[in-house]
Amino acid sequence: MSTASYLKKHTEALVKDVGIEAACTLTGKSKATLGRYYSDSEEHGDRFMPVDVVAELEAASRFPHVTSALADLRGITFSYDSEKRNAQSKGVNQDVVALAQRFAMLMSEYNSAIGDGRITINEAKRLLRETLAIQQVLLDMKLNLEDEVS
Repeated sequence: MSTASYLKKHTEALVKDVGIEAACTLTGKSKATLGRYYSDSEEHGDRFMPVDVVAELEAASRFPHVTSALADLRGITFSYDSEKRNAQSKGVNQDVVALAQRFAMLMSEYNSAIGDGRITINEAKRLLRETLAIQQVLLDMKLNLEDEVS
């Protein structure tokens, strides 16, 4: 798959994630214009969604589809916190429970992944996501412990 085709597929996923009508309203672009951004047609091969439009749509989407695709193309791994939480953790006790839950999820993913004796790329990505979630819980715990010491 070419880079252009890869980006267009992720652009389409972004628009569909937000919804075509909502995407039109958010961006002020018509359905036809948005469609051209992800069309595989030769006549639209050089048309791509402007970065400001991507930013608007990704702010409204459940996942940063185009940003993720760009990162993949460069071999970059980034951490995406889909919770977008505003509240801080409530203390060390809550952090310990969250850590135990996340570790259980990691072990469950590992058990599923290793079942056939080989960890695929998708399985490794899921394991990485769980590992990053554990890191976040540990960071919250560290900050809470520092608060208790002070």
